[in-house]
Amino acid sequence: MKRSAPPAGSISPPLVKRKIESTTTNRAVASFFKPASQKEPEKVVWRTIDNSLIIGRYDASNPSPQQRTLPVKIAAFDLDDTLLVPNQGKTWSRSATSWKWWDASVPGKLKSLHDEGYLVVILSNQSTISLRDNKKSLQKDMASLTNFKSQLSSVLSQLDFPISVYAATGQDKYRKPRVGMWEAVLEDYDLQAEGAVDLRKSFYVGDAAGREKTDKKRKDHATSDRDLAANIGIKFQTPDEYFLNAPTEPYDHVFEPGKYLRSTQAAEPTTNAAAASTVSAPFTKDSKQDMVVFCGSPGAGKSTFFWDVLQPLGYERVNQDILKTRDKCIKKARELLEAGLSVAIDNTNANIETRSKWVTLAHEFNVPIRCVRFTASTRLAEHNDAARALNPSIMNPENRTQLPGIAFRSFLQRLQEPTLDEGFQDIYKVDFEFKGTDEQKKLWSRYWVSKFST
Repeated sequence: MKRSAPPAGSISPPLVKRKIESTTTNRAVASFFKPASQKEPEKVVWRTIDNSLIIGRYDASNPSPQQRTLPVKIAAFDLDDTLLVPNQGKTWSRSATSWKWWDASVPGKLKSLHDEGYLVVILSNQSTISLRDNKKSLQKDMASLTNFKSQLSSVLSQLDFPISVYAATGQDKYRKPRVGMWEAVLEDYDLQAEGAVDLRKSFYVGDAAGREKTDKKRKDHATSDRDLAANIGIKFQTPDEYFLNAPTEPYDHVFEPGKYLRSTQAAEPTTNAAAASTVSAPFTKDSKQDMVVFCGSPGAGKSTFFWDVLQPLGYERVNQDILKTRDKCIKKARELLEAGLSVAIDNTNANIETRSKWVTLAHEFNVPIRCVRFTASTRLAEHNDAARALNPSIMNPENRTQLPGIAFRSFLQRLQEPTLDEGFQDIYKVDFEFKGTDEQKKLWSRYWVSKFST
């Protein structure tokens, strides 16, 4: 059966002419067709340093006159949750319109600081932006950078006075609480000379202050803003204290490097795993050939102890960071024992199962096996690791890279305290004691960890 022909005319509904609203402004169109020589120059000049630090410098069209003389007063601020908050909800979305001032008083206070002769700068950690050459995430990384610049251009334009923003994108010397961004400010404004900055009148405002949770606010995510100010040697305030004149909240640092420099700690030999008293006594080598097994967190001072104490006594070092696998470490230790040498196992050796491999090997060669337990906490060890890795020319002779936080968490999760029942002749405990030059001491006493992993 043939299908009947359709009726004359269209059976579809008539077309409706809709007016599509353009999102392009007349100003944008005019700017597009305007010759480059006639366009108004961008007010924010952007540049990057070391594929890590983003710097944006805003120059106002008609800046108000400013009387700034040496020494210069610097007013430094964090960005997120200090100057800005999302304009909808609590989730950050970078764009020119996705923000609002943390408080209505913020822009007025910042402008007043400029008028009073302060150099006003923004120092912000921005780990969601990556400047590294990663083909897999290139499109996403470029979008993050573009959106950040768009938002900051909008923020700085509203302030409309000379101001600079510094954004640390990596886990390096620029990331707060490290002073890399501050040092970049001093270099950019030619303030590196002694006394060029009035530290007594300068200050830093930020929300990463280590405050505990209350009924009105959540717990701070870190202490990096407070620690940055301490590293620089300037006053610190939270946004509530600075913008709202809230009373200063008491605070005690959860980790204070200085206390390890004020106390003298020594090593102790023990034949009782429960012994805890500290007795000054040097490590001695009592047998012609033996094995020493270290137990301690990464960054606890194990390698330093080997070079300072065991190497002069004739021990050979076996280290998994160098040999990469446990099997290769066992093979190397076996070769050294076969040659009649004493061996130090410079690994973390956190649990009984790992240490049993060395006990078995020592018994195979009929040599005594001893344990050296490094008691430094994981936070102290993480501090050591960061200070070492971020000062390669001064504190890092083996050129070690900074370890990820999981290395310290993993050690703590696996840790089983060594006991004599495992087969050790003795257990020698080593508490942390800083040793170094005055320059190294000054660097080590700073805060280096942005957020502890344990």
